[in-house]
Order: sequence, then C-alpha cells, then structure tokens
Amino acid sequence: MAHPKRRVSKTRKNKRRTHYKSSPEVVAICKETGEAHVYHRAYKHEGKMYYKGKLFSE
Repeated sequence: MAHPKRRVSKTRKNKRRTHYKSSPEVVAICKETGEAHVYHRAYKHEGKMYYKGKLFSE
C-alpha cells in the first residue's frame, strides 16, 4: 500500500476542501396556504400538515 512520505499541511488540506460548500435551501410559496416552505418537504400550517399544497394525513 502507498503511504505518504510527509504530512499534508493545513494549507494544502484546506485548499483541496474549498469546493465543499453547502448551498442555501430553495424556498417555495404554497399557492393554497401562502406558507413559505422548503421544496419536497411536508410543512405545517395552522396545525395541519400539508405536502404539495394538499392536506397530508398524519
């Protein structure tokens, strides 16, 4: 098995990891309730659970 000859420096390690970023969640507004929610997720409005603008049975 191959082993590194020298330890990888913090700078070199961090340069490699610069592209590992999280993107902000996309928020949608429901046409039925007017509630802002994350895409492809169920959400609560006035104590009821909704998914894709329809009442979702709990």
